[in-house]
Amino acid sequence: MKMIIAALSLFTTTLSLTILFFGYQFLGSGTANDATEILFDVTPGQSMSTVAANLESQHLIKNAWLFSKYSRFKGANSKLKKGEYALNQAMTPNQVLNVITSGKSVMRSLTIPEGKNIFDIADILERSGYGTKQDFLKLAIDKEFVQSLLGEKLESLEGYLFPDTYKVTKFDTQKEIIQQMTTHFLNVYKDIEPIAQKLNWSRSKLITFASIVEKETGAASDRPLVSSVFHNRLRTNMKLQTDPTVLYGKAMLLGAMPNNITRADLQAPTKYNSYTNFGLPPTPISNPGRDAILAAVNPANTKYIYFVSRNDGTTAFSETLAQHNAAVQKFQMNAKNRDGKSWRDLNPNK
Repeated sequence: MKMIIAALSLFTTTLSLTILFFGYQFLGSGTANDATEILFDVTPGQSMSTVAANLESQHLIKNAWLFSKYSRFKGANSKLKKGEYALNQAMTPNQVLNVITSGKSVMRSLTIPEGKNIFDIADILERSGYGTKQDFLKLAIDKEFVQSLLGEKLESLEGYLFPDTYKVTKFDTQKEIIQQMTTHFLNVYKDIEPIAQKLNWSRSKLITFASIVEKETGAASDRPLVSSVFHNRLRTNMKLQTDPTVLYGKAMLLGAMPNNITRADLQAPTKYNSYTNFGLPPTPISNPGRDAILAAVNPANTKYIYFVSRNDGTTAFSETLAQHNAAVQKFQMNAKNRDGKSWRDLNPNK
């Protein structure tokens, strides 16, 4: 009997030492001494056992079964978070576990340029792998969603998706990206709101005005001058007559941005057409940046009523129709002045 007990004791001790040895070997080192970054995905809804199997298949841990047991021992199973994580083969299992339960995903840059509208942004997100254009546009006009973000009943998110470069993760949803953009807008608008209040302008009116300034500006330095033209036109009860409003009205009918507009489009009576309607359109037509919003409330002090592109990104401004017609003749009707030129070629450093 004593021999049996001694044998069992020896077996138990040996087994314990074996487990400790392999446990130490497992926990004490990575799979290799290679610190090259490996991107590893934890997708929404994955279990720790599935994640462990994937880690082993990518040679980031030695044993999926041991990793799962260790994770359960640490109480980490419920802490697993979706994300794209930067791991390497030199990391210990504990270091790997800490990363995939941290929620600190690899961050990517997502740039929304100034003056893009919801149709443009839908394209950008789809190309970047963040859902479909159709899903984005549905969210953009979901009035309950819009009100939950902006605290106001609006037709859409147009004008309030602040243009900037955002840090996003691979698994961010369209809703999460939109929330980031509208939060940024609200933070920017806090600084400008007192100026708008002095002018007795609502937020909607200001952003609508600024969205037109943004679309009609090539060179940044022209923004206050373009703003002054539209202020002067509104003051004299003159139609704004700006092509981007016509384009936007056509886009709203088509559900996508058209490539161009025709003479017939200029006469089409949409609610956005500033050739057929007086005053501002009913909503913004793009998402303006800070400078365009500031230019809207701080226009240059001019008597300009007209402007025309010089074909290099800058603009020629005029006080009278005769001056404007001469500028149109020079910059638009003269083929030599148009040949090989485009506002897209504007050097922003000039």
